[in-house]
Amino acid sequence: MPQSLVKIYVHTIFSTKNRQPLIDQEISDELFSYLAGICNGLECFPIKIGGYRDHVHILSLLSKKIAVMKFLEELKTSSSSWIKKQNARYERFYWQRGYGAFSVSASEVDHVKKYIESQPDHHRTITFQEEYRKILQEHKIDFDERYVWD
Repeated sequence: MPQSLVKIYVHTIFSTKNRQPLIDQEISDELFSYLAGICNGLECFPIKIGGYRDHVHILSLLSKKIAVMKFLEELKTSSSSWIKKQNARYERFYWQRGYGAFSVSASEVDHVKKYIESQPDHHRTITFQEEYRKILQEHKIDFDERYVWD
């Protein structure tokens, strides 16, 4: 019997709307856990989730049953709804409309995992916008600054 064997690692990145620094220490661990639960429910098993005050990074497997667009739609819609209910100060929480999704080779999984773990230290010297531009350039993605930030 033929098999469909799939193992696609994906590094997804998205920010809060207008890069508002709303992911504070009070909510970050719970948010990352909530995002992990969504990933698990979609069979896009999380490897590492982290981020900083205005954005998140998710390294996960991508299920063969879901498109990247649907995966991100579910992550962002469900988590935005959840976070708004956690505290009145998050009631105006929104994610940016866009996202980045990048393939990761099996040999680079540990590197990306460490990168996500080091986000707080990393962002002492570089902004999210600088980081994201660098990642886009590393992946040779053409982009127009006018449409990357919302």
